[in-house]
Amino acid sequence: MKISVRHICPRFSCISALLLLALLACGDSRETRLQRFLLQGNDQVKKGNDARAMAYYRAALDLDSCFAHAWNNLGTVYYQQQNYEEALAHYNHAIDCREEYTEALLNRANTYYELRQFYSALKDLDKVSGIAPDTAVLHFSRGLVYAQMREYSKALASFQNALKKDPDNPEILINLGTVYYYESEYDSARLHLAEALQLDSTEANAYNTLALLEAQDGNHPQATEHINKALNLEPGDPYFLNNRGYILLMQGENEKALEDINESIMRDPYNAWAYRNKGIYYLKKGDAPNAIRLLTQALEMSDFIEKGHYYLGEAYLLSGDKQKACEQFRQAVRQKEVSEEIWERHCR
Repeated sequence: MKISVRHICPRFSCISALLLLALLACGDSRETRLQRFLLQGNDQVKKGNDARAMAYYRAALDLDSCFAHAWNNLGTVYYQQQNYEEALAHYNHAIDCREEYTEALLNRANTYYELRQFYSALKDLDKVSGIAPDTAVLHFSRGLVYAQMREYSKALASFQNALKKDPDNPEILINLGTVYYYESEYDSARLHLAEALQLDSTEANAYNTLALLEAQDGNHPQATEHINKALNLEPGDPYFLNNRGYILLMQGENEKALEDINESIMRDPYNAWAYRNKGIYYLKKGDAPNAIRLLTQALEMSDFIEKGHYYLGEAYLLSGDKQKACEQFRQAVRQKEVSEEIWERHCR
């Protein structure tokens, strides 16, 4: 049941039109050629031609092996391809060449976030704070990291700081609403999501989170209405399809739910929440082995899975393995997925 928390986009280094004209006026110097390769690479990225873009960036590096902008932009192409290890290596080169390169530091922090190396991400953000301490994007990035670390009070404080710097940004409001949802502060979540939709009624992620809020309250018709609005705005989005599948599961429409969940996995095989929901499907069908397999897979892919340990405990209980069930219920209590009562009911 993933809520698609909004990320900041990785940043490409670029040059201004005035700077390019000034460089061209000076003739075909080495600096001019470097900037031209950079500009041509950026143009190819906009056209969706990654291979040609990378060729231009590498041509710039043939002229200057420590041209930090080219290293950064190569990293960002790899980032957009979800090749995070290669992205990280290229951002490292950019920062080695230019230690206080804030764009590359922010991009590397984003990459550490994707690799779930959260303390490394925070270390880079601390470096950015020493260079440009008052930017919304810095606070926003910290909020994302803290949310994934389940440090919700710090995440809320970071997003609120970002909102002070950029009060008309609906993405910040959506993330605030999402964290309030995780904190079970549903009134605050609804308030911020409504504010986001007042700023931009086409924010599909706001409808997505509202759908899950209504599902949590058992208001399935309203939840269905919200998730369908999200899908109308962004047809085929794998997270929205998966969440619609979850809502259908909660209504007992298991086979329709499975269609959405399978479609979600086909579109994004790395969405751990879809495997969790497919595990719930098999749990509802009384198929303990498949439920255990899929729920275990989901938790191996990401430990940020709402009630993942609880559902895995239910699957082990169904299989007759009370010891493993109680281990999962205890972990669910530690992560505040469920109350102590759940563990006591099954394991005392």
